[in-house]
Amino acid sequence: MNQAFLSALIIGVSFVLYSCGDSNAQSGVPPIPNTNEPDWLVGQFSDDAIYKNLCAVPRIGPDSNGDTFLDSQGTAMHEKMWLRSWTHDTYLWYSEVDDNNPSHFSVADYFSQLKTNELTPSESLKDNFHFSQSTEQYNQRTQSGVTSGYGISWEYVSASAPRRLIVRYTEPNSPAAIAGVTRGYELKKIDDIDFVNATSEANVDKINAALSPSDTGQTFNFVFSDTTGKVLLATNLTSANIELQPVQNVKTIHTSAGKMGYMQFNSFIRTGQDGLINGFQEFVDQGITELVIDLRYNGGGLLAMASQVAYMIAGNAQTNNQIFETLEFNDKYPNVDPITGNTIQPTPFYTKAIDWNSNKLTSNTLPSVDLTRVFILATANTCSASEAVINGLRGIDVDVVLIGDTTCGKPFGFYATDNCSTTYFTIQFQGVNAKNFGAYSDGFKPVSSPIFDDQLPGCTVTDDFTSALGNEDEPLLAAAINFAESGLCPITTTLANKEVKVENTGNAINTPNTLLESMKILTPISEP
Repeated sequence: MNQAFLSALIIGVSFVLYSCGDSNAQSGVPPIPNTNEPDWLVGQFSDDAIYKNLCAVPRIGPDSNGDTFLDSQGTAMHEKMWLRSWTHDTYLWYSEVDDNNPSHFSVADYFSQLKTNELTPSESLKDNFHFSQSTEQYNQRTQSGVTSGYGISWEYVSASAPRRLIVRYTEPNSPAAIAGVTRGYELKKIDDIDFVNATSEANVDKINAALSPSDTGQTFNFVFSDTTGKVLLATNLTSANIELQPVQNVKTIHTSAGKMGYMQFNSFIRTGQDGLINGFQEFVDQGITELVIDLRYNGGGLLAMASQVAYMIAGNAQTNNQIFETLEFNDKYPNVDPITGNTIQPTPFYTKAIDWNSNKLTSNTLPSVDLTRVFILATANTCSASEAVINGLRGIDVDVVLIGDTTCGKPFGFYATDNCSTTYFTIQFQGVNAKNFGAYSDGFKPVSSPIFDDQLPGCTVTDDFTSALGNEDEPLLAAAINFAESGLCPITTTLANKEVKVENTGNAINTPNTLLESMKILTPISEP
């Protein structure tokens, strides 16, 4: 098999071998220390390798994840010049980036403006997916499946007063789950501060400190209510390192259309592979004839895992020798991947489990349910690698029925790349399916009678948080069941507890970096 590429998020979130995550695999000798700042000349670009790993504050020794790096002494200007050359070489829309003087910016601010400001035909920004994160935090989440907090996935309905923050779900065995916090709970108070209406800077700072604790072992008192304002729970929550469980609520539902499998899948990260395999094996053993994959909060991740999921849905007969996705880089690289230097090869439908430590396929064949139709539960948080599953299946004529709302619209991806303690994400490619379609930057839309390629058969249904995920009465799942049985959408799909976000009035709380959850990240995969 030819070498192909994968994605970690959406958005997200294993990576190029010289990026964060496995820097020991980096070849070569550490750069020579250099404290003489390089000069910027407009329109003239040096090879980015000249500036790579020359850091204002080099890392010394392994970080908390055990990762080591090839940092050497440099300056902030070296870091900015690396970003500049790297962007000019690999960014998908490099010709649309203004060549501003780096000395006028901090490193972070300089990276933030190294992107196109052009708009799509629908008048939205062409690039909404340009961001960076601490390498140490990024590696912890994507490699070990660990994140700090209470184990709550929040829906930020409104970040400004009057605020509204709703629990989407909790991670099993997390502090929140153990305390009894559940889907649909709304946050009302933190340490006796009125979360909904607080406006003072001091109180907003305290709220942010509680929602995003700086370390484990920090305890705050949370008060939750239902949508009517009735207090349901007042409890102390202590921050901890949370082991994410990407696959949850695997079950088989008996319907008049036959046995239907349901799986909630939250992130395409390494630790999700075992849960996916076990879940699909359960579906095979149960003999399901319909399948619902709940991707409503899945922002993406490993493209290789997206390919695996698509194979486990469609099976060998439909995917054999078929293309899952082909990557298109900028016009400097029509045939070669600019990051790896390898000839561009289509990503196949992966039929084997992957050893993520070595980025190699194993000899273990994945289970598959061999279906010609799948229901995908989606919202605007369904992004990147999740959308790649949809697009890849449609490329081989598997029917995808979309239930919920329009997806986020991210046919693009990147190699997560570390430099000087920060992992950078800049759009480097667009993915197209076997039919050469990848133009869904405005998202996939559920409609009754699809006309365009970014429209799918399905139903628009509001995510209302009043029923547990996986419950047959939960509106999105109920709509999928009804569609499977009758071919019809529910009569009413509008529910009251989902509100439009209000404008930022200056007292907004910090919101999470949702871009981190919308990743399609690549790394080379090879035969064992």
